[in-house]
Amino acid sequence: MVTMGERANSRHAPVRRRPPRLSSVQLKVVMALTGAVMLAYLVAHMLGNLKIFFGEQALNTYAHWLRLIGEPALPGEGMLWIIRVVLLVSVVAHIVAATILARRARSARPVKYAHRRPVSTSYASRTMRWGGVIILLFVIYHILDLTTGTLNPNGVPGEVYDNVVADFSRWYVTLAYTVAMVALGFHLRHGIWSALQTLGRSSGPYQMRYKAIALVFAVVLTAGFLAVPFAVQFGLVGVL
Repeated sequence: MVTMGERANSRHAPVRRRPPRLSSVQLKVVMALTGAVMLAYLVAHMLGNLKIFFGEQALNTYAHWLRLIGEPALPGEGMLWIIRVVLLVSVVAHIVAATILARRARSARPVKYAHRRPVSTSYASRTMRWGGVIILLFVIYHILDLTTGTLNPNGVPGEVYDNVVADFSRWYVTLAYTVAMVALGFHLRHGIWSALQTLGRSSGPYQMRYKAIALVFAVVLTAGFLAVPFAVQFGLVGVL
């Protein structure tokens, strides 16, 4: 039984308010902006990789220059670490926003429909989900392979050209890299299109334009990244 005093205390007790949560639209904006940061990095990274076609000195010099950006204002590799932190924050925010949106979408439909969902919607969602997992696993391996050199058969700091050639001389590494890059291409195609819709207009005429832009970016980036391992495999780039 509740007494009068307890009722009075309950009236004056501070009300705990839940922290404001981002709306679905705001979460989509977060995904679009963080995706744009990662896309800019991918374009720069791809262009840097393609320097391998200009020879060993060109690639190694470029890799050395990356570690000197910002000096002497910044300490050694200072700019690289700033880029890494920005990328890490972007990746985490991107994954968190995507997870929250997926959960909200599931909770909005507690009962499954009797009929099947449209094939295109299911395909897009599966591609984004599994593609994201494949890309994340690949990034972890890629860091251990060509950044730290832990898993690289050559793994000598500063010898970027030789490390890349030693890496992609193994057919199974090239195969795994190809799978990851194809997954990245599908992820980019759908992600860029979604981001352009979020940040731009979603009317009919713009839909086709956004899809074309997304497809071009996805194909160019996928081809650019795959050019290096296949060039090593077919002997177009120096053999150790």
